[in-house]
Amino acid sequence: MTEVLSNFIRALRATDVRVSTSESIDAAAALDAIGFRDRGLLKESLSQVLAKSVDEKERFSECFDRYFFAEDMSGVEQLQSEAESSQDDQPPGESQSPGGEASGEGQGQGSAEDSDELGELSNADRTELQIAVANAARQAGVSNIRLFTQRGMYMRRILEIIGVETLEEQIRDAPDAQSEQLSQRRAQLIEEVRAQVDRQLLLYTANSWPQLREQILQKTPLSSVEVRDFKFMQALVHKLAKRLVALHSRKKKIARRGQLDIRQTIRRNIEYDGLLFETVWKRKKIDRPKVIAVCDVSGSVATAARFLLLFLYSVTEVIPKVRAFAFSNQLAEITELFQNASAEEAISFALEKHGWGSTDYGRAFEDLESMVLDDVDHRTTVLVLGDGRSNYGDPGLTHLRKIHDRARRVIWLNPEPKAFWNSGDSEMRRLSTACDRVDVCRSIHDLERLVSEIMRTAV
Repeated sequence: MTEVLSNFIRALRATDVRVSTSESIDAAAALDAIGFRDRGLLKESLSQVLAKSVDEKERFSECFDRYFFAEDMSGVEQLQSEAESSQDDQPPGESQSPGGEASGEGQGQGSAEDSDELGELSNADRTELQIAVANAARQAGVSNIRLFTQRGMYMRRILEIIGVETLEEQIRDAPDAQSEQLSQRRAQLIEEVRAQVDRQLLLYTANSWPQLREQILQKTPLSSVEVRDFKFMQALVHKLAKRLVALHSRKKKIARRGQLDIRQTIRRNIEYDGLLFETVWKRKKIDRPKVIAVCDVSGSVATAARFLLLFLYSVTEVIPKVRAFAFSNQLAEITELFQNASAEEAISFALEKHGWGSTDYGRAFEDLESMVLDDVDHRTTVLVLGDGRSNYGDPGLTHLRKIHDRARRVIWLNPEPKAFWNSGDSEMRRLSTACDRVDVCRSIHDLERLVSEIMRTAV
C-alpha cells in the first residue's frame, strides 16, 4: 500500500469512517489501476470501496477534498514517486525513525540537500513549493500530529528540513534589494508550511477531542464530574455497557452449548446414512446472577451514586435481575423506575426523593434485611456504594452480616480514596468484615471492571 493511501485511510478513520483491512487492500488495488491523475475517477473509485453508508460517503467526500487539496493530482503522484525512490535509495546502515526522520549521519546530509533544494525553489511556482513542503512534512512525520499544541513544533521541524536557517543567513548577508526579495520568499514558505500543518491537524484530529474527553472522563473521580457532563457520560456509559453486553453474550452462547451429545447426534443423522451433517450439543443451564444494588445517595456521595445507577440502568440487558435501592436515612426500592422511566428521569427522581439527607446505615441495612433477605440466595451479588460514614451512629453491621451469610458475595464500592477510610466517622474497618470484597470505585473505568467481574459469574 502506498504511503499516500495509508495516510488517507488514517484520516478517514479519524473522521469516523470505518475502514477494514480488506477494504484497504481493495483500495490499494483500485489505486494501482487508476493512479492519481484523474481526481474525479479517484474519488469515485475510493468512495465505492471505502464508504458504506450515506453518512460515511458524506464524511468521505469532505475528507477527500481536504486531503487531496491540490487540483493538479500530478503533484500528489510526484510526491509519492519521490517518497518511494527515497526509500529505495536509502543506505543500508541508515534507519528511519517512527516519525519519518532519518537517524544517524544521513540526517545531516539530508539537511544539506534540502538547503540546496530551497535555493532551487527560489523561482519555483506555488505548486512546486507545495510539493516541496509536503515532502518535508512527510519526513517530519506531521501525520502523527494529535494536538493543537503540537502545531508550532511541527512547523519548525518542517522549516528545518527545508533549510530555513540557510535562508535566514542569506537574508542577513544579502544586499537590501535581494534581502527584501528573500524575506518575501521566506514569508511565503512559512505561510505554506502553516497551511500544510493546519491541513494535517484538521485531517488527523477531526475526532480526537471526543476521544480525548472520553479517556479523561473514564478516569475522572465520579464526585468531580460536573452536571453539565451528564449527557456525555450517559453516552459513554451506554457504550461501555454495550461492549460488555457483546462480550459476555458471546461467552454465554459458548457456555450454553455444552458438550457434544453423541447419541442425539447419531440419531439426528440417521437419514443421512450415518454421515454427521448435524451436531447436537448437551444443553447446560447457565444461571444469570441476581444483583442487589444499595446506593448511599446522601450529600457526600450523591454524584457518585448518580453514575452507578446510570451504569446499572444500562446493563440491565445482560443482568436482567437487578434490584436497586437508594437511601440516605431511609431505604427505598427504585427498581420500577428503571423499567418505566428514562435513565435521566429515574436518577433525578431518586436523588430528589431519597437523596441529600443525613446518612443512617443502621436503619438502611435493617430495612434492606426485611425487604430482601428471603430473596437472597447463592446466586445473589450485593453491591453497596457508600463512604461508610455513619455519623457516629449504628453502622448496621449485624444486619449486613445476615445478608452476607446467604448471598454469593457482598461487594462494597467506596468512592473515597483509601487513605480517607477509617478516619472520623468512617466505619469501613468494621463493615469490611461482613464483605467479600471492599474496593475503591472512583471512576467509570472502575465500574466497568467491577460489573464485568460480576457478569462473568453467569458463565
